[in-house]
Amino acid sequence: MGAMELNGRQVCASGIDSMQVDSREAAKPVAVAEGAAAQGIVVIGASNVSRGLANLVATVRVRSPEPADLYVAAGHGRSYGANSRMWMRRLPSILLCGLWRALDRNGFGDTNAPAVPQLRAIVTDIGNDLLYGFSVDQVAAWVWESVARLAARHASIAITRLPLESIATVGMVRYRLLRTLYVPGCTLSLEALKEGAARLDAAILEIAKDHRATVIEQPGEWYGLDAIHVRRQKIAAVWQQACDVWAMPAARGPVQASVGEWGRLGRSSAEVRMLAGRMRFTPQPAVHLKSGMRVAMY
Repeated sequence: MGAMELNGRQVCASGIDSMQVDSREAAKPVAVAEGAAAQGIVVIGASNVSRGLANLVATVRVRSPEPADLYVAAGHGRSYGANSRMWMRRLPSILLCGLWRALDRNGFGDTNAPAVPQLRAIVTDIGNDLLYGFSVDQVAAWVWESVARLAARHASIAITRLPLESIATVGMVRYRLLRTLYVPGCTLSLEALKEGAARLDAAILEIAKDHRATVIEQPGEWYGLDAIHVRRQKIAAVWQQACDVWAMPAARGPVQASVGEWGRLGRSSAEVRMLAGRMRFTPQPAVHLKSGMRVAMY
């Protein structure tokens, strides 16, 4: 997570106004993926997705019987409904990024087509927006909209609960330290955060029920000192459970991301981002792997 910057005042289920794009930059072509794979995997989240993306790629590679295209909307400090900033990098909200257009371009929006590609999804890292000052109802509305869009595309959806067990162990001293490091502008009290997290978690259960999504529990032992980031050795468990939800067969070998996969994913950039005040565009998919898997970042 990181310091949040908001570019608009209107707050609704569809998200806050997207980043302003210079007309000359907007005219630049952005590549459209061609020859989409028979299945697509949507990964929505924030820092835990970014930290564990190479492991997810390796997990899908050894468990999926055929290549998949990954559509990823994540990044440190990512918000579901507001533009976010981490140091000099700014990203649009998940709801207003190019992920949804990419899914439609590659056939995941046309449910009447004779051969609709299979879509799977995981929705995770829910809760950042509480620290950014948004109400439980607002955050729940954004998550509901995200899940509804996936359900409308007939996705098999996994959604993680909030790590309430981990949050419950945070005391005042640790909370003040974490708030200073990650969200210095946050004024939410620890008591209000714990109450809001419990209410948002209850809302997640209702959202999952409404859209027939499968809930993934997050035990306290998965989390480290900051109660926000999953321990690196536990991230694999999240992806394994997601693959179970997606009814993928058992792994055909050890789950081990290659050096090449780590390097290519680490150097990849989102389709649209602002860096040091300049809007930058990156053609997607940004990563083409030897296994046939492609990864698009939004």
